[in-house]
Amino acid sequence: MPRGSVAITTYIVLLLENIYYWSLFPKQPKVPLEKSNDISIVLALHRHPTRIHTEPSAELTYLSAKRFSLSSPDCVLETRLSRKFDSKMFSESSEGVKSPAQCVGPDYRPEKPIATVSTPVSFPNVHTLPQTPQLIALLTMIRDKNTQRADFIFYSNRIIRLLVEEGLNHLPVVEHTITTPVGRTYAGVQFQGKICGVSIMRAGEAMEQGLRDCCRSVRIGKILIQRDEETSLPKLFYDKLPEDIAQRWVLLLDPMFATGGSASMAVDVLISRGVPAERILFLNLIASPEGIESFAKKYQKVRVVTAFIDQGLDEKNYIVPGLGDFGDRFYTM
Repeated sequence: MPRGSVAITTYIVLLLENIYYWSLFPKQPKVPLEKSNDISIVLALHRHPTRIHTEPSAELTYLSAKRFSLSSPDCVLETRLSRKFDSKMFSESSEGVKSPAQCVGPDYRPEKPIATVSTPVSFPNVHTLPQTPQLIALLTMIRDKNTQRADFIFYSNRIIRLLVEEGLNHLPVVEHTITTPVGRTYAGVQFQGKICGVSIMRAGEAMEQGLRDCCRSVRIGKILIQRDEETSLPKLFYDKLPEDIAQRWVLLLDPMFATGGSASMAVDVLISRGVPAERILFLNLIASPEGIESFAKKYQKVRVVTAFIDQGLDEKNYIVPGLGDFGDRFYTM
């Protein structure tokens, strides 16, 4: 084919593509932005001005790419944002166009968020997870009475994973130098010893998967402790532990730590099986100050890792503000 024909054909194709491109954005009547509640923003950048297409029947406005702090107009970006707009969120620009007055992107952070804080304690063997916004948000979800069971399980598992990872930080390590695939040496560490998990049934069983996610093929024992109806004291009903548990580090699992009665009995069982107190780490999601104090004073060598220490106990010895019955919400509700 002659070069002239190729050039003409190419020109026609480009022209048709350009016509098709602009046909995708039909012009609509202008409506003040603050009157449009459901906004769907479409950004399309390809050597052309940014188009903001608002629905339903809102305005069609052209803004430069710099308005959105984009480094290059030579990219193609298409995204949709549906939200309720408040006219107070927009300020008048020099061009008379309404534009956001505050950052709503990934860099946005509340300056001073207000949230209930963990009760401080001063026991050297009690360790609380760092009170980050992420952790507080997860705790907020599982505390909410309106949270559905599937969501409760999902967010609880995330906190449990954080607890297990922090618990593993307290295990002893030794120096271990390795060679990387590029032939360089790396001075690292590795854990020395064996571990196992022991769950206080039934709520403690909910934490077993989090431990398995961090430690493959980990052995897990079980202890069943229930309150005696006559004496209201914890009573041991069942236990099944690894035969060599005395030679292992034990991660004791129970999500709720109220009076500390069940945890104390579980520790007594482990010690009676030959486990040194300093090799026991008790992991729980929410604890009470009363339970922490009595337990930490009685077992000064047992380390406690908790996500949050609540305000206290009510007249029924329930943790407040708490989250209700963890076992019921995790398994049945």
